[in-house]
Amino acid sequence: MPNPFGKTRDQAKPYAIYKQGPFEYRVLKTYKQPSTESKDVYARWYLATKGPWSMGFELGDAYAKDIRDNSELILADTDWLEHYT
Repeated sequence: MPNPFGKTRDQAKPYAIYKQGPFEYRVLKTYKQPSTESKDVYARWYLATKGPWSMGFELGDAYAKDIRDNSELILADTDWLEHYT
């Protein structure tokens, strides 16, 4: 089964948006299927991140577990909600 979130999206239409205080994380891609991601503490997401000291969004990877455990889901596609809530 292919990864439903494996294709990189534009920052304006992310799969999901998470917030943690002044930081905003836009999920643009995941590297693993949601079913196997929960078993891997080093699973990564490709994000567009915006914080109080950034001049817009910065692109890069972060651990999925860190985002899921420490941030609040603000907005997501229906497919995302089926797999991650």
